[in-house]
Order: sequence, then C-alpha cells, then structure tokens
Amino acid sequence: MSDTEEERVFEIDVAKNGRAGCKKCKQKCLQGELRIAKIVANPFADGKMKNWHHIDCLFEAFKKQRATTKRIESEDDIIGFELISADQQTSIKDKIRDLRVSFGGSTKTPTKKPKKAVKAEQNKLAADVDVKKEVNKDNQFKIFQKIVEKVAKHPSYLDKTGIIKQFFDKGSDGNSFKGDIEIWCRLLLPGSVKRIYNLQSKQLVKIFSKMFLEDQDEMMAHLEQGDISDTISHFYNRSKKFNPITSKSTITVQEVDNFLEHLSKLTKEDDQISHFSKIIKTLTPDDLKTIIRLIKHDLRMGAGAKHVLEGIHPDAYNVYKTSKDLDGVVERCFGNRKVQSAEVKILTPVFPMLAEACKSVEYAMKKCPNGMFSEIKYDGERVQVHKQGNEFKYFSRSLKPVMPHKVAHFKEYIPKAFPHAEDLILDTEILMMDTNTGKPLPFGTLGVHKKAQFRDASVCLFVFDCMYYNGESLMEKPLIERKKILNANMTEVPNHIVFSEMQEIDEPQKLAKMIAKVLKLGLEGLVLKDTMSKYEPGKRHWLKVKKDYLFGGAMADSADLIVLGAWYGTGQKGGMMSVFLMGCYNPNTRKFCTVTKVHTGHDDKTLERLQKELEMEKISSDPDKVPSWLNCTRTMVPDFVAVDPKKQPVWEITGAEFSQQHDVHTADGISIRFPRVTKIRDDKTWKTATNVDELKELFKKSKADTDVSQLLKDYKVELDADDDTLSTKGTDTKENSKSPSKKRLLDISINSEASSSSSSPKKCKKDSLESVDSRRDNKKLAEESEKSNIRKVKLENALPNLFENIQGLFVNPRDPNIERYFLAYGGLIAKTKNANCIFHSTNKIEDICVEWPKNAKHLHVSWIVDSVNQLKLKPSDNYCVTWEPVVSSKHNERYKKFFKG
Repeated sequence: MSDTEEERVFEIDVAKNGRAGCKKCKQKCLQGELRIAKIVANPFADGKMKNWHHIDCLFEAFKKQRATTKRIESEDDIIGFELISADQQTSIKDKIRDLRVSFGGSTKTPTKKPKKAVKAEQNKLAADVDVKKEVNKDNQFKIFQKIVEKVAKHPSYLDKTGIIKQFFDKGSDGNSFKGDIEIWCRLLLPGSVKRIYNLQSKQLVKIFSKMFLEDQDEMMAHLEQGDISDTISHFYNRSKKFNPITSKSTITVQEVDNFLEHLSKLTKEDDQISHFSKIIKTLTPDDLKTIIRLIKHDLRMGAGAKHVLEGIHPDAYNVYKTSKDLDGVVERCFGNRKVQSAEVKILTPVFPMLAEACKSVEYAMKKCPNGMFSEIKYDGERVQVHKQGNEFKYFSRSLKPVMPHKVAHFKEYIPKAFPHAEDLILDTEILMMDTNTGKPLPFGTLGVHKKAQFRDASVCLFVFDCMYYNGESLMEKPLIERKKILNANMTEVPNHIVFSEMQEIDEPQKLAKMIAKVLKLGLEGLVLKDTMSKYEPGKRHWLKVKKDYLFGGAMADSADLIVLGAWYGTGQKGGMMSVFLMGCYNPNTRKFCTVTKVHTGHDDKTLERLQKELEMEKISSDPDKVPSWLNCTRTMVPDFVAVDPKKQPVWEITGAEFSQQHDVHTADGISIRFPRVTKIRDDKTWKTATNVDELKELFKKSKADTDVSQLLKDYKVELDADDDTLSTKGTDTKENSKSPSKKRLLDISINSEASSSSSSPKKCKKDSLESVDSRRDNKKLAEESEKSNIRKVKLENALPNLFENIQGLFVNPRDPNIERYFLAYGGLIAKTKNANCIFHSTNKIEDICVEWPKNAKHLHVSWIVDSVNQLKLKPSDNYCVTWEPVVSSKHNERYKKFFKG
C-alpha cells in the first residue's frame, strides 16, 4: 500500500478541545484523549471530512463489519501514527493484531465481488419513495402545480371550488379523473395532514445554503422579501453544485407525498440534508418551490378545506369538520352521489363551535329567538376532552394536542366527575384557579414556568358542553338537552372539574344587566347561546360579547403610542414593513419603552405610503444594534428601528384590554391584547402622546372599574347591591372556597327557573315537555324515598347545615341541581307525608294533584339560593307561594284543607 496521505483513510491524533463526538457511541472525545478518524467523502460539499471515534469504539466497529469493508490492516494505514508516543503506538499495534486474528489471520481486506448492474439515479429515487401506482397524467406533479396556480388566480369562492370540482370530475384529459384522490387532497390541504417537519424558514435557509454552497447571510437577506419558497428556488436556479432541470417536471404526486412523509420523521439536520439531496436532482425550480410551500403548510392559493372538499362532494366538508379524518372523508365521499351525514369519531378531534362578535343587545335577542344561555367568557384556553375507557386525549382550539403539563392530571379527576362515563367528548376551558380564594388567575399562567410560580393554584377544567356520551352523539340535540345530560352525569370536583357559570336569559333588560355586571367585575365578557341550538362544528353561531365590541368600540381600552420600529411582513406583505413596534416615553429613565406590536388597521395604500414616510434604520433583529434610547427585550428586537423616535408619528392603538407581562414589554410590562390601529394622530407628537406614567394610570383604571352607565341607561336597569361580585371571584375565607362552584351552579339553576316562569308563549311547549320529565323524575325519587324514608348525602368537606331538620319535597318543574345543594347544606328529602316544606319553582300554583301535609310550608326555591349565598336562613315569609287553582268552585273547599301557604 502506498504511504501517500491521499490513499490512507484513517488518521490519529490527540483531541485538542473536547468538542468532537464519537461517531459510534455519540460521546465527546475528551481533551487530551487519543482518537482515530475515518476519512470519508463530504456529502455537503466537495472534498472529504473526518468521522472521529474513540480507539476502542472504532476497533469494535471493525469486528462487526463485513470482511470486505475497509479497515486498518497495519500502522501504515494511519496518518499521524509516527507522531504519537511509543506506548500509544504499542497499544494500537496490539489492537491491529487482535483484529487480524478475529478475521482469520488475514492481513488484507478481501476484494469486493462485482455487483449486478444498478439502476439509474432516477430509478433509485423512485424505489426510495416507493411509488405504488402506475404513473398517469393526473398523477404528475406538474398538473398539480397548474391546478394550484389556476385556483390562486381566481378570488371568488365559487370559482375556486368549481375549478377543483371540474378537475376531480373530468381529469386532465376531459373524460374522468384517474389520479390518486387521497394524495391529491393531502397535498392540496397540507395544513390538514398530521405532518410536523420542524423546519422554520431560518432552518431551511441553513440547510439549503450548505447544499447549494451559498452564503447564508445572502440567502437571509433575500428572505426579507417574505417568501422562503422564492428564496430557495432563486438560489437553486443559480446553484453551481446542482444543475437544475430546465425541461418539464417528471416527478409524481406519489413521490412528493412519500418524500414528505419520510421527511416528517427526520429530526437531525444531516439526515434532512441527505434526504433533500436524494430528490433535488429530479426537481425543477418550480417543483422545489411548491415542495417548500408544502413543508410550510401554505400553497398560497387562497383556498382551504371548504373549497377543496366541496369540490369532491357537497357534504364532504361538513363530514370532515366532525371527523377530522381527511383520508376517511375522501374515501367515503368521492364519487358517491348520496347525501353524507357527519359522524363523531371518539379520540378524533371535532372542529369546535365558534362565536361571532356581538355588538349590541338587540342583535343578541334577534339571533337567539328561543332565549339564550349566558355564560362567562373565561380568559383561559379552549380544550376538547376525549375519553374512551382509560384512554384520554386533549385537543386545543386549533385541534392540536395540548401540552401534557396542562392536562395530564385530569386523568385522575375525570373518572370522579363522570363515574358512569365509558366514553365522552367535552367542550371546556382550562385556566389556573387559586385554591385559597377560588379566583381564576390571569391569562398566561398555564405556561410550565408561570404555573410553577403559583403554589396554591391548580389547573381547573370548566365544562360547558357535552358532544358525545356513552356511544351516543349529542350534537344534534338542542343545547338545553345537552345541558341536562351534562348536569345529570357530572359531579363537580372542586378546583379541578367544575361547571361553567351560566344563566338563562330571555329579556333584553336581563341581558344588559348581565353584561354590565360582568364588565363591572373586570371579566372578559359573555358567550351567548340559543337554548335550542345544535352543536355545529366550525360554525360561528354562538355570540361573544366584549367591551370593545359595544357602542362602536367606545368602551375599549386605547392609548396614543409612538412608532418605534417595524418588522418585515410575510406573504403578500413580504419585503415591506407591515408589523409595527409601538411604545411610549418614560420621563423617569428618559428612554422609550415598548408596549405592543400591531399589524392590523392600515389598508394597502396606507402601508405603501408608510414605506416612504417612516424614517427607519435596518438592524435585522440584532440585539447588539438596538440604540441606547430604546428599552427593549430580546424578544421584541425589530428588523427596523426609528432613526429619531422624537420625529416618529403617533397612532391610536385600541384593543380588547390592557394586560401586563414584565418579561415581554418594558413599559412596566403593560401591553394591549388584540391591538389594532384606529387612528393616525397627526395632532400629537412624542411629547403629547401617552407616556409610561399615564399608561400606568390607564391600566389601573381599566382594571379597577369599567363604565357601564350607558348600557344601564339605554335599557333602564340598575345593578343591585349584590351585583358587585360573582361566584367565580370566590371569597377570601377558606370555608367558602372549598367548593366555590357549588354556589355558582346553584345561582345558575335558580335564575334559569325564575326566568322560565315568566317566559314567552313560544316556550310553552318546551316547558310542558320539561314538566313531563320532571313528574317522571319526581315519581322515581318518591319511590326511592319510600324505601329509605329519608335520603341524606354526606360530603367529604362538610358544609354548614343550613337546612337541618327541614324535610323537603320538590314539585314540578324540578331541578336536580337545586336538590343536590339542598342536601349538601343539611336538608333532607322525604316522602310526601313526612315533608314539612314543599318547594316550588313558580310563584303561584294553578293545579294541585297531591294532598299535601297540612302543616307544610310552601316556598319558592329562591329561598334556598338566598340562604346559601348568605350562609344563613332567610325569613320564609317573603318566599311563600300563592295558591290560585284553576278549578270549579265546588272543588275549592276540598283543596283548601290540604294547603297552607
């Protein structure tokens, strides 16, 4: 063997700084430790590279390899052997000798036998991606790109759907579609497929700069135009290492789909580069651009699942919203002319039902003609809970899995809350709950680090809907029925799983008062739902009321802020400043502080004008280039900063509310949620704009009180003395905070029943149906009471025995929640002859069918509510019901002897 270094493939030396890792065991070669490198071809560039190994690791690898694979046969094969110490040389010679023995004493690597002829590079790739179907024109990737381009050019929704429908009906030959419909839909809807590549734009630039041998900074500068696919396609076109195909594209949709599937399983940069290198030789620049857009889950054609799936079948999108199984929906609907119904699939996320903005009480009454349930809009995270046996899954509003640290513990509490549920789907909101006060903690405290700061808090699940229970889909049932099923089958677990607070409303005055009450308490708002509405996945048929929606935004929080910097936009706004850093002046530090970043409120013409008017200096988000006058955290370093902040324009920024996050913004951490530009204040300068001290006062005032006088005045209502608190706010006493949700649910039930007693004639039919169910339940309860005479519930955390020695009987219409809390606070439910108190949900009795005990009192159930809320028995005289039977006079005397009011 020649001794020239070019022919020797092994090199030995001592590790200089301990940074290189062993190729076999993946551990570092420590500083001063002897190591051996195998010299191999560099897959990223011309030339060779060294794969370092520990001495023992390399010789162990030699013993496991094939006899024909190159190994160290003598010390002459090792570059640098003569530079190591004599003891080290002896050790290496001993290992070579042992290795030679293990291969039967052979001193030379056997010559490899000639292999059979291999296929061409194109065939290798085809084998690698495992193309399973015969290639036809409908499966060509260039046809896919033409359809995407055609759809992108048409702004109309109907036109986009029509183009897709025509292609899936007629195909590229005008007769019929012969392609793989499932792959086509997966590629047309890249965001609907569960593929995660973990390849952000900067990482893609890094990968392709190595592949193309291009300057990474130059590629990043090109990326500022906003489209990563354009950047990579541009540098591929001019690449010296690769010769882009200039002829027509030959790759198929199956090859692309298989390429993406394999890419989603790769996490190491080297493996990703190798995978891209296999396919890139077969791609045109347009092919590569489209593949990058598929990786980024955005084909930029202005069409989503609704456009594509309705091009397959009129019912396909509705089915998809319920099942979220794209392949299953396509298989079921494509070519099928029958009407398809949506089916719930347990453990598969359902598109959540959404809410549209409600800007007035009148609009809410119009959209909810059957009356409405008013629910507190919690400032937490929407979570869809799935349970099948002992398996649990949790999905976010965007149908992605929820971080385990937020929901893992619910596995312990859900079986307690739903002891009889084998499988179910719940719609819920999660937020942190202070276990001492019963108060929900602010938005953002669910983060793993934030959560650790609150030791006396737990993540609480607020349940407000049930879509599936024990094998039955409930989505077609009206909301009032779903609520009944939920209340009948769920038992609250304090501070962990509780009912969402709600109240039934059927009058505009009641709604106005409820909105005022919620806003006065500083809560986010309300969600309003028609009592007879079905659960419609993806539809915005609920209503949300927030203070910035009312009176044309007059109640919203706003501040006059200075434009301090900007970022490049993306997509159509790529290459231009379209996201702006807003802030204010701090007179104490004489620096400008950041408050928020805003990207909505300007039209295209205004944005175009601002590119010339704003005097900005480019710093490319480099923290070292932030000027001394700007107090800015690393997360808020923009692409551009103002040349002179004192000459910058002032804009009025309006949002839902002020928030406070000290680790993001520097104006005492104050920011604005959901900000938008509402006015360019040409009449103001940096001196007259809102400064930090004024911003603190605005924040304090916003959190302390909300002016609801206009709302109350318009509907001629007043807040009561007890309207300054809600049960969700809890109390400061631990006795009451042990189960704050019990009080909350009790309030809800009574208010609901009270409102139903004065409901409109439209609800008579519904009420009569409820009465039938209530009579059936009452009969069943009486039968159970006959067996045990008196039924009593013992709670783990004892509550005050407010209703001790009171044996109550609840008559139609009944609410099981009221009975539950009557029992919880010491009451007893007795059979008819032993009852000393009869509870009614109406103020007058028109028909009496049962002979009541002579000495029993007849009270309205609101007596229970008020007594529990004030933790003392209220005088019963004010709660007595009246007897006004609609019967003939001859029956009156008979009934009077059984009734004492």
